[in-house]
Amino acid sequence: MGDNKLDQRFYPEVYQAVAGENYTVYAYMNDGSVREFDVKPLIKQGGIFKKIEDETVFKNTLTVLNGTVAWDIAGKRNEYECIDIDPMTIFECPIVPDIPEM
Repeated sequence: MGDNKLDQRFYPEVYQAVAGENYTVYAYMNDGSVREFDVKPLIKQGGIFKKIEDETVFKNTLTVLNGTVAWDIAGKRNEYECIDIDPMTIFECPIVPDIPEM
């Protein structure tokens, strides 16, 4: 197996998600990396992501559910009532050293 291939036994998980500026999420992954996820393109698409367009909602409902970045819009910690992102999508985002000073 080459260095650039993901071990088939590994599945990415998010341990912590922190809201950054300008609709950015910093996701702390189970491989020790921190990934920077830009949510703006999803919000611009509208649909379900319209619910997190308000920056206060975006920041205050951000959480981790089922090992991935999620927004708990209903406040019930119910995986069926949240907006979540495939953890593989998060894992494919750029690696950053850590959260910049905000």
